[in-house]
Amino acid sequence: MIYNMEFETMPREALEAIQLRRLQATVERVYANVTFYREKFKQNKVSPADIRSLDDLQRLPFTTKQDLRDNYPFGMFATPMDLVVRIHASSGTTGQPTVVGYTARDIQTWAQLMARALMAGGADRGDIIHNAYGYGLFTGGLGVHYGAELLGASVIPVSGGNTRRQVMIMKDFGPTILTATPSYSLHLVEVAEEMGVSFKNLKFKFGIFGAEPWSETMRAEIERKLNLVAVDIYGLSEVMGPGVAIECKEAKRGLHIFEDHFIPEIIDPVTLQRLPYGQKGELVFTTITKEAFPVIRYRTRDICSLNPEPCICGRTHLRMSRVTGRSDDMLIIRGVNVFPSQIESVLMDTEGVTPHYQLIVDREGALDVLTVRVEVGEKMFSDEVKQLQAVEKRISHNIKELLGVSASVKLVEPKTIARSEGKAVRVIDNRKL
Repeated sequence: MIYNMEFETMPREALEAIQLRRLQATVERVYANVTFYREKFKQNKVSPADIRSLDDLQRLPFTTKQDLRDNYPFGMFATPMDLVVRIHASSGTTGQPTVVGYTARDIQTWAQLMARALMAGGADRGDIIHNAYGYGLFTGGLGVHYGAELLGASVIPVSGGNTRRQVMIMKDFGPTILTATPSYSLHLVEVAEEMGVSFKNLKFKFGIFGAEPWSETMRAEIERKLNLVAVDIYGLSEVMGPGVAIECKEAKRGLHIFEDHFIPEIIDPVTLQRLPYGQKGELVFTTITKEAFPVIRYRTRDICSLNPEPCICGRTHLRMSRVTGRSDDMLIIRGVNVFPSQIESVLMDTEGVTPHYQLIVDREGALDVLTVRVEVGEKMFSDEVKQLQAVEKRISHNIKELLGVSASVKLVEPKTIARSEGKAVRVIDNRKL
């Protein structure tokens, strides 16, 4: 059964019994088969036999992206290579690539979870899914693809790029579901307008967007411009890929985590102590069904909170709030913590500017200097210089009011900030150079 509402609506006690049984099996497997975990467990003076309850999870060591890089390429695999049927990897743009593997059963599990996610986000077997996530080593494209096929929907494996052709396909093939990064979906609108194509005349009902943080104000912008209902999806390669959590179309208030496969925690990124429900911190995941590449207490660096309240859709799984940023993407400007999504919320509340922006941080002497470059629309670009300067001052004032940090705002002409076919590059921190 693809859409297993039995798991998604079961009482907490029954779900936790399943989680504990699967956690214990996973801990035993990594201890026996992964040298890294066996040594880490010994350093923490813990063994598989010590895991008698879900609370005992806190006794286990954390796993970080650097640990994966240190064991590059296959040192974290828990099965022999002859059982690994798929290998994905990160781009490695910020360091050594992280490599993940899947057994045949892992692929089946992933497809089932993605089918469940797509249905929660509005898709059904009669839909045509325009899949603009990248295919290849990135997990997004193939994750959605296999989930869509298992669901019984028609999938267009268009991937990223070749945007004018994508618009033509949207117009001619009549897809009803769009899957892409939020920033790329807005780029599709721009190109469509250049081609004289209006999204109001297309057949999209829902858009399932992820792979980068995006704000509620950007959601409103996407829904208005693309004429669809925008749903947030969450996943990362190290945990599985897309399909770890998704918003339901009924509420769109938090992403339901598929807890029959993943145990979430929220920790303080500094003290590493677990935080209670409702408090924002760093999201940590332990996988409990993966065979080739299980991870124990993996620090995602994503900042969010957990909500235990049942949803109007009937699901009882924990909901994670929308990711507001990453602990490793957080900028510290003169002692103030700044996330790109906070700047974005100010920009999106300003009439005439677009969702395309960059934050540039420099150091002048002993001081940090933040510059916000944001594109304006064609109509505002034609305004007089004094009017544009007044908008820059207003945005700078609003940022100061919200965050308590000064920023120099530079309005730039339309389409001068580079577009990305994948994840948008929001931050340029020249202090690291």
